[in-house]
Amino acid sequence: MHAPVPKQNDPDSHEALLAVLQSAPPVQRVKSRPMPGARSLGGRASGYALVILLMAALLVSVAVAGLMLGSVHIPGGTAIAILANLALGDNLVDPYWRTVHETIIIQTRMPRVVLAALVGASLGVTGMTIQSIVRNPLAGPSILGVSSGAATGAVVVMRWGLLGFGVFTLHISAFLGGLVTLFAVFWVARTGGHMTPTRLVLAGVAMSAILSALTSLIVLTSPDPQLASRVLFWTLGGFGTAQWKLIPVPLAALALGLGVMLVQARRLNLLMAGDESAVALGLDVQRFRQTMFVLAAALTGITVAVAGVIGFVGLIMPHIVRFLVGADHRRSLPAVALLGASFAIGADLVARTVIAPLELPVGIVTALVGGPFFIWLLRRDARGLGGAR
Repeated sequence: MHAPVPKQNDPDSHEALLAVLQSAPPVQRVKSRPMPGARSLGGRASGYALVILLMAALLVSVAVAGLMLGSVHIPGGTAIAILANLALGDNLVDPYWRTVHETIIIQTRMPRVVLAALVGASLGVTGMTIQSIVRNPLAGPSILGVSSGAATGAVVVMRWGLLGFGVFTLHISAFLGGLVTLFAVFWVARTGGHMTPTRLVLAGVAMSAILSALTSLIVLTSPDPQLASRVLFWTLGGFGTAQWKLIPVPLAALALGLGVMLVQARRLNLLMAGDESAVALGLDVQRFRQTMFVLAAALTGITVAVAGVIGFVGLIMPHIVRFLVGADHRRSLPAVALLGASFAIGADLVARTVIAPLELPVGIVTALVGGPFFIWLLRRDARGLGGAR
């Protein structure tokens, strides 16, 4: 007798059941949760170009307003003519304006607008980079404690009059304060040769609290009654001390930092997909994260050194830019630089005109705008977590 031959199309046959058992299980695709705000309006190339053009137009508009408005009103046409005369010479633009207006535009308002733009752009790109490397949309440049360290370094110089480097002493001490704080945060966060984003953030928060208390102690024990007002203006930020000789350092830092970030944009994109995915694609996550932290801290320290502590710019600008152009860093980094520059110029314009002739610290304006935005982000994430359960 012959054994019965199984039919190939019979699902109950022995060969068919064996083939099913030996086959690989179906791969279940897990949908990763996109970063909040990753959906963009400018997804296409034409949409992205339009968004960039609108941002550039906004930057030019607020810059012209920054030249026009102040304790002395100067018409926009006059301000532009003065700049054109400066760039092109008397042969093309006849000087019909008063000499005092030219002095105000070139020596006072123009360096102030340029410095505000550089600081805002630096804080914007720094915030976007930090949010990517810690994978936390609620992170910002001040989260590493570098801003508090820079402020403490400046306060130490003002308290004991350590003016060994002349007019740049405050800026040098602020930068060194931020740098020392960064190394301290790295030392606290490192365990077994590794640093996790969570430990780094917690170390930065703890260091910020310690340095804020130390700054208050220095001010309260100082015999100088004017120190508190000077420290208050420094810790809340401002562009009132802007001069042309302060421009080259933040300009070079922004050009170098933004250039490095754009070169590393693809790796930043990989890091947002998760450490495991980035390692699987060949990225040395630990070394890359440390390098980008140092770069972000250096940019933050330089901005604090020239303008004081200005909060929330690096926190809220990346969210708006992700909504407009998406989360791809090759597109979002130039956009956040433009928007951050516009926001800083606008905040400075409000700070020096809302109670003129007095002037508010810029940090107050950015906090009044950024604080409610931060609360909205927290509420939105809470609703998202509640809906995911």
